[in-house]
Amino acid sequence: MARILILIGGHLCTAPRPQKEADALAAAGHDVTVAGGWFDARLVERDRALLAKKAWAFYPALDFRPGQRDRLGVRLQAAVARQLYRWLGLKTPALLGYGARRLLRLARTVSADLTIVHSEAGLWVGQRLMQQGYQVGVDFEDWFSQDLLPSARQTRPTAWIAELEAALLRGCSYRLAPSQAMAQAIAAHYCVTPPTVVYNVFPQTKTELPPACPHRTLRLHWFSQTIGPGRGLELLFEALPHLTLPVEVHLRGTCSPAHQTWLAHQIPLGWATHVHIHPTVPNGELPIRIAENDIGLALEQVDPPSRNLTVTNKLFQYLQAGLAVIATDTAGQREVFRQAPAIGHLVAAGDGQALAAAIEDLVCNPARLQAAKTAARHAAQSRFSWELEEKTLLAAAEMALTTALAGVNRPAPALIPNPNRITPISNRRIA
Repeated sequence: MARILILIGGHLCTAPRPQKEADALAAAGHDVTVAGGWFDARLVERDRALLAKKAWAFYPALDFRPGQRDRLGVRLQAAVARQLYRWLGLKTPALLGYGARRLLRLARTVSADLTIVHSEAGLWVGQRLMQQGYQVGVDFEDWFSQDLLPSARQTRPTAWIAELEAALLRGCSYRLAPSQAMAQAIAAHYCVTPPTVVYNVFPQTKTELPPACPHRTLRLHWFSQTIGPGRGLELLFEALPHLTLPVEVHLRGTCSPAHQTWLAHQIPLGWATHVHIHPTVPNGELPIRIAENDIGLALEQVDPPSRNLTVTNKLFQYLQAGLAVIATDTAGQREVFRQAPAIGHLVAAGDGQALAAAIEDLVCNPARLQAAKTAARHAAQSRFSWELEEKTLLAAAEMALTTALAGVNRPAPALIPNPNRITPISNRRIA
């Protein structure tokens, strides 16, 4: 049995890929701890509920919820880091994400046989650990240095992030990417062998999904953690006036007051009553909520490059829930459609009329819509399921652990302190 530490950038409930990684590694007999940060009381409760039946632990290395003593200091450090970079070009860990130094201290305390990082801040932690002889893995959930919109690139240390990526790609044996397109692009860019591809898929569901109602208006569905600009919704609102038949549009995610104002200006005239906003829900409830719809929209953009190359959670969750899929023609989403072409339609990114035509084709042809739904469920069960992908992940982990356990002995881990006397959120001790 090996000790494995997985480092994420925030709440556990917003990180489905590390959850599945922890499940698989714990089921394989390893002692697994996930560490991240807390900043939202509502999400803390979801974290606790999610962990109730897990065989691994979660540790909040940083707790900066409102009212916590960490909050002001953490935000101040981040603000100072941004100003130092802007005016002097100084690069500090706080520039990459909240709690980088806390995560590094935690990793040294745990002294895991393998520490796997999943965020920009984690890249810095991983590099420091490798310099000290620790075995490190990296999961490119996003291509971090290539995941910024043009408006944000001027204020982010993309060259530094790229240096950290290169160091981990050359020094880690456990390296994952969410698509073949991204793995090949990263390999070509850094002149390394491609990372191992593990899709953002989900376990085969046995949940009874709600039956379709043949007499109701067909429902389009889109979801993300955040409802706002730069996520493809502009394309949807451009397409709606071109539709000749009514549909309902259901958006799920967190929509801030500022983004509510933006959204109100985006919705075309006459469509306000057809657009419905839903809050995020716990992970276990999401497949049922998605299945209440008919067509899933995966409207990713071709810029930044990371968005073009990845395959997001939403596309695979549409397949799992049995929705027909309409997706923009990004490199990552083409990869899925090549393997399952009958699930729906690919449309050119930025072409609202093409999106409208794809929607109408399914809305006006019930048999075609039903065939796409059936193909989606089949693809989720036969090709794009976690039961298949976790085998690839475990093989990569075992190879890295073989190297780690054959190397120098790690010091025994210390018991991780319980910050602010938080009730442990695991049914066992962390160390």
